[in-house]
Amino acid sequence: MLLAAPACFTRDAQHTEPVRIVAFGDVHGDLGATLRALRLAGAVDESGHWIGGALMVVQTGDQVDRGDQDRAILELFERLALEARAAGGAFHSILGNHELMNVASDLRYVTPGGFADFEDAVSIDLEDPTLAAHEPHQRARVAAFRPGGPYALLLAGHDVILVLRGNVFVHGGVLPHHVEQGLDRINGETRAWLRGEGERPEILVNGDSPVWTRLYSLDPDGDACDTLREVLSRLGAERMIVGHTVQEGGIRSACDGRVWCIDVGISRHYGGPIEVLQIEGGRVSVLREPGGASAERGLRTPR
Repeated sequence: MLLAAPACFTRDAQHTEPVRIVAFGDVHGDLGATLRALRLAGAVDESGHWIGGALMVVQTGDQVDRGDQDRAILELFERLALEARAAGGAFHSILGNHELMNVASDLRYVTPGGFADFEDAVSIDLEDPTLAAHEPHQRARVAAFRPGGPYALLLAGHDVILVLRGNVFVHGGVLPHHVEQGLDRINGETRAWLRGEGERPEILVNGDSPVWTRLYSLDPDGDACDTLREVLSRLGAERMIVGHTVQEGGIRSACDGRVWCIDVGISRHYGGPIEVLQIEGGRVSVLREPGGASAERGLRTPR
């Protein structure tokens, strides 16, 4: 059942009390790995319900594709947003390129199980010409995710870019021209598209979009770090946290700790370790699940 979670906001109110923030990266349709990351963070109990109290959790996108449990993950995240808010905490899941690819009916990375997962999620109009353009086994998922569809409306409650207590959370990265366009505008135009009320924002499509760029996550050089410092200065932020690109050595930082790359490939598809980033009292640390690394399978190249 779909739950209506409160919309995420680009900027949180200014608070002075200390707070613990935990973030984790791409989960790609693997519910088991998702729950392990949430338990490692101290966010949920063994039954998957919120126990984090005032904890703030951010998942940096790519909840879907490459795995078979997309629907369960999306619905889990909506429930946790409600439970966390009721407990005085927060749960934010932001948008990655794979969520937006599904809304655009780009199904290249959907597994057979991922299609089957949505067969009973929506009613299909067999006379609908937009659905007739797809294979029969794809139509339910297309109807669920297309602009204005029930799962696109669910995603419309989430940000592309979230600024939280001096931390910029984004799937790929924020570049100077994103700041110039305005984070609220990017988030707002994306929501309108997801609701079926506008065209897909052009800024989401190109390789330098907030959900596609890898400038900060593929061994950034001096120029990339200079760009990062400019962006953070203009946003009044301390650091940026990104996913999108699997880090084979685990979570790592670059640019003197101003960017943290937290996609470690925790899903079954990649076979990476379970790791989460913790920010508490201005100190950044990495929490690791003991024995979580999967050396035998290794890590696949992300796309």
